[in-house]
Amino acid sequence: MMTEQESHRNACEKKRMWLASIPALLFVSFLWLIFIVGHTVFQELNLTRLGIVPGEAAGLRGILFSPLLHSSFSHLGSNTLPLFILIWFLFYFYRQIALQVFAVLWLVSGTVTWLIGREALHVGASGLVFAMLFFLFFSGIIRKYIPLVAVSLIVAFLYGGTIWSIFPVTELVDASISWEGHLSGAVSGLMVAFIFMNQGPQQPPPAWEEDNPADEEEDTSGSAHV
Repeated sequence: MMTEQESHRNACEKKRMWLASIPALLFVSFLWLIFIVGHTVFQELNLTRLGIVPGEAAGLRGILFSPLLHSSFSHLGSNTLPLFILIWFLFYFYRQIALQVFAVLWLVSGTVTWLIGREALHVGASGLVFAMLFFLFFSGIIRKYIPLVAVSLIVAFLYGGTIWSIFPVTELVDASISWEGHLSGAVSGLMVAFIFMNQGPQQPPPAWEEDNPADEEEDTSGSAHV
């Protein structure tokens, strides 16, 4: 029979899981709202022009807007589930620093794309997906905390097959894929994992055995053990 303490712990765990799903659900829903409105009400404005244009001053605005914009239904659809899962992982396991990490990954991945990207319009949240993917993987390994290492392995299992798209050969397979955005996200995730390595969840210190009470007693000579 479940004790009151176990019942309370389970209730807290369920609450944490639910709270972690809120930012994931809100962000994905916001992306779909922007996509629907942008391709209906504001179709003539062509919102994708607000994406990243590497090397151009006007393209800097894309650092802020690019992850919110998608060129097609399939483009957004392919990012939806990874975004939801990775944001949930981030806010569940790194809840103390999740918002800061998310913001830094967003800005750094976009900036690197602007610096290294080829002359084209780069839009979509794929760079952010790779940023969170690499952050979650390397952060768990760096911290050497078993639950977070397990998350690293799960993330690697789920999305390891997509790693090939961070290499230039991707352009030969599908020129519409921004491998530079994927690579920028990967580099950003690795960098931010090190930047925040001392913040958020940490490996707990080893539990040392308590000293033997007998060792703490004074000996018959009147001197205490040090």
